[in-house]
Amino acid sequence: MKKLLIYLKPYLKYCIIAPSAMVLEVILDLMLPKLMSVIIDDGVAGGDINLIIRMGVIMLAVLFVSGICGLTCTVFVGFTAQNFSCDLRSASFRKVMSLSLEQTDKFTSGSLITRLTNDISVVQHFIEMALRMFVRMFSFFIGGIIMMTTLDLSFGTVILCVLPAMLLVMALALFKALPVYAKVQDKLDKVNNVVKENINGMRVVKAFVREKYEAGRFAGANNDLADTNLYVLIIIATLNPVLTLINNIAIAAVILIGGFQVEARNIQAGEVMAAVTYCTQIMMAVTMVSMMFQSVSRTRASASRIKELLDTDPVLKDGDNDRAKLVKRGSVTFRNVNFSYPESSGKKVLNGISLEIKPGESFAVLGSTGSGKTTLVNLISRFYDCTEGEILVDGIPVRDYPISDLRGKISMVLQKCELFSGTVKYNIGIGCHEISDGEVISAAKTAQAHEFISKIPGQYESIIAEKGASLSGGQKQRLCIARAIAKKPEILILDDSTSALDLGTEAKLQEALRSELKGTTVIKIAQRIASVKDCDRIAVIEGGVLSAVGTHDELMTNSQVYRDIYDSQHGGNKRFDDTPKWASTSRQWSVVSGQKPDFKKFNN
Repeated sequence: MKKLLIYLKPYLKYCIIAPSAMVLEVILDLMLPKLMSVIIDDGVAGGDINLIIRMGVIMLAVLFVSGICGLTCTVFVGFTAQNFSCDLRSASFRKVMSLSLEQTDKFTSGSLITRLTNDISVVQHFIEMALRMFVRMFSFFIGGIIMMTTLDLSFGTVILCVLPAMLLVMALALFKALPVYAKVQDKLDKVNNVVKENINGMRVVKAFVREKYEAGRFAGANNDLADTNLYVLIIIATLNPVLTLINNIAIAAVILIGGFQVEARNIQAGEVMAAVTYCTQIMMAVTMVSMMFQSVSRTRASASRIKELLDTDPVLKDGDNDRAKLVKRGSVTFRNVNFSYPESSGKKVLNGISLEIKPGESFAVLGSTGSGKTTLVNLISRFYDCTEGEILVDGIPVRDYPISDLRGKISMVLQKCELFSGTVKYNIGIGCHEISDGEVISAAKTAQAHEFISKIPGQYESIIAEKGASLSGGQKQRLCIARAIAKKPEILILDDSTSALDLGTEAKLQEALRSELKGTTVIKIAQRIASVKDCDRIAVIEGGVLSAVGTHDELMTNSQVYRDIYDSQHGGNKRFDDTPKWASTSRQWSVVSGQKPDFKKFNN
């Protein structure tokens, strides 16, 4: 909790003003029973109407000033707590953004969401209680005891007798409840994970008619959370009536002692009533302090989870090579690169990869599913660091780059198309600090997205539904490609990013990329030979090992793995070309002239 309190430092003066106003409010409130006793003993008993009116006016004035103090405290406490949580949430979010994929995977998305929302709200609520309720109750406890003893010292013995019993009951309850609060937050993580998975995978759930199963899975996590919460509530529910019983015993004892003192004419009836009021305030303060301790227990659990996040050092550290941003070529070199995912028990996903991609080269990486293609390109942008060996961009090891400078050189179109809630223009220009309308349209035209965007109501100002739900797979891919192109990168990575495009659109896209991105190094990840055969060079990866590198024709001659992939995709057709003549020239008739070829001519 101490680490989190540093976020209160900018609001320290408000942390002083608010409790001070609350202490003043309590002092004024403690005056009211004393004034009331004067009205009863001297005004009512003595029949002095003027005294009653005078004391009544004073009580109203005290209440008014007390209300002003209470309002002042509430305003400053609210201002402090809201800004504290805002700053803490921003710091936590920045920390999440600085973590590597490995670290965010370890926390899980549901847990990170819980920490940034529920856990911070719990800490915020505690700050509000600490600055307001705790100060109020502590002041009532101390002030009430002082005021009671000024009436009669025998009243203090009542407090001395019942206070240890109340503290013992609270200690036992908190001892039981404290470990459970941490479990509550873990159960909430599981609920959030199930919700997130089902919202993101809603189409899959519906397509495979898994609604009942997922509802059952959510019910299991939800019931587990409810049962854990219920256990805590039962403990607290047991605490409250016991404290109330002790409170009533104390009040009865004060009345009993007061009655004897009135009979002995040591005090008056009004003072007994005042003592009862003070006793009630003291017992209520103790009860509220017990609620505070419950909040402390829950806050400790939430604060430790937030602290765990804030204390997590990013695995990927910025390099300090000042020359890195000045070098602009676009070359990528792999030197004996090995890589294993942290949770894979050392199993190598990539093994001994040595490869050089030249500036401005169109380079393809081909391989079966799970061969390590995506992992290979993820290492270029340092989503992960290689386990052994090194990767260089423009002759400089990627570890030596400031991460922002390295990723500023690279644009990636990922396998999974991620779009954000916002306009089409916003989604295309998301990787640029500034971008003109003309540049947005140019990027869209290159990505073959301009035509369908022009047909959308609002066009580039049209709002995209959450995660691009209103767009087809091909449309989302083209928007993501436009976003990558708009950044004007030195290195463009296309990770199986045309899988949802028809052959004609893909042909147009490839032609536009060659025309518009001259000098840009383009790395394509694909499973289809038809998508990469025109690249300058093609690397074949099999089981995490670099099998062969060369042009399409060279690989057809020298690589058995490449020929096997070719045969599997083309049904064992002639190997001198990966498509029939009419298909290989489809760009000419479908892209340029729009005329259909003579199929009989090609087939003869």
